[in-house]
Amino acid sequence: MKILGIIPARYASTRFPAKPLVDIAGKSMIQRVYEQAQQAQVLSKVVVATDDKRIYDHVLSFGGNVVMTSTEHPSGTDRCFEAYTRVWEEEQLAAKDTLVPYNYVINIQGDEPFIQPEQISILADSLDGTTELATLIKQIEDETTLFNPNTPKVIFDNHYQAIYFSRQTIPYLRGVEKGQWLGLYKYYKHIGIYAYRTDILAQITQLPMALLEQAESLEQLRWLANGFKIKVAITPYDSFGIDAPDDLQEALRRLS
Repeated sequence: MKILGIIPARYASTRFPAKPLVDIAGKSMIQRVYEQAQQAQVLSKVVVATDDKRIYDHVLSFGGNVVMTSTEHPSGTDRCFEAYTRVWEEEQLAAKDTLVPYNYVINIQGDEPFIQPEQISILADSLDGTTELATLIKQIEDETTLFNPNTPKVIFDNHYQAIYFSRQTIPYLRGVEKGQWLGLYKYYKHIGIYAYRTDILAQITQLPMALLEQAESLEQLRWLANGFKIKVAITPYDSFGIDAPDDLQEALRRLS
């Protein structure tokens, strides 16, 4: 199995401009994400996909692989597809012998400096060539997370195929007080790392926005609405993304 790890890294951000370049105890956030991803031996290659020369030059400065992509991409998935296309074209041009094509692309969030290599490996272990799309989920252990609309939840079938993602708490336990829900049912939250089979990645970037996606503001609902299957893999590891400057204090605490 040949897997390309791609880390999308935009410069512009409403809440936190230049976020990939922010210093976290002597290393930029993007360097920390890159070094964590590099430790995942399941990845054949890791590359940063950016839209800004400052990030591009910085990644080169610490010896990382990087490709420049358009500033117009509406999502990290679209940026991953352009980056994958560029990497594959460059490898073909440089190759003296026939190359083995990439089977999958794994989209690694560029704002999670503490991503565990094991998380990437768990996701990769769920890929068997027939899997179209895959993502990670984690069991919810507290009521704050369970009822937080900023934390997407997921329900899945007996074959670990996602049925639906929602900002609401799903499933709803009829006739049960909400304070008892966690004790009666295993709820799962979505961990935002994706694997795309390369032919499927090309297809989903051509899809128009779906009504479900507009309602919940969750990109993966576009894929489900169009009949694509998303396999879920359970991880024991939580995620910690840096969304705003205030999150840096927690990042520094984790390093101390």
